[in-house]
Amino acid sequence: MPENTRPRLICSHCDGFPTVAVTTGQTTPTGHRQTITAACPACHGTGHSLPARPNARVGV
Repeated sequence: MPENTRPRLICSHCDGFPTVAVTTGQTTPTGHRQTITAACPACHGTGHSLPARPNARVGV
């Protein structure tokens, strides 16, 4: 039986890489690099975007 689900669109802002670890340039007391995590503001860290809404016609 064929599957009727459509593939989800990849976010055009992050190209499917929704979260990244950015180094702060400092080290922890154990000698590891200190990092922070940043999420894509467009897809909120999911990596996928919603399909565009169809335009509504006014005055038909």
